Amino acid sequence: MDRSISQLDAPARTFTQLLSSTRRGARLARLLGVAELRRWGVPQDITERAEVVIAELAANAALHGRVPGRSFRLTLAFDPAAARLRVEVTDARGELRPHLPPPETEPGALRTSGHGLSLVAALADHWDTVPYPPSGKTVRAELQAGVSL
Repeated sequence: MDRSISQLDAPARTFTQLLSSTRRGARLARLLGVAELRRWGVPQDITERAEVVIAELAANAALHGRVPGRSFRLTLAFDPAAARLRVEVTDARGELRPHLPPPETEPGALRTSGHGLSLVAALADHWDTVPYPPSGKTVRAELQAGVSL
């Protein structure tokens, strides 16, 4: 989260879908997102990383951003000229801002949750969170082709 997300110059491809704030909705976000990226011919290295990023952000929206009766939104924007993808997940809980978990305090300790944003930070070139008025937030991640892990 060291830099802000840049604006894509007129992305040639966009996709937006409202999904239920449930585990099923999170799974559907991943499946629909990957299907759309493959349909667009997005490079495989971006698609593979995006699958995990979409899954983690959608799971967080369904688990932590859930407000009964409210959906979350997945938006994908791909700029083929720059080989850059932006993933956005918007939920209704703007007061709960995501943050990376603290480093392990006990060597060898096994943590069973809290790895999602660490994965997003490792796989995305940049990520951040912005308010979504009146009361929500959008978590954005940007992925660029040719970036090795």
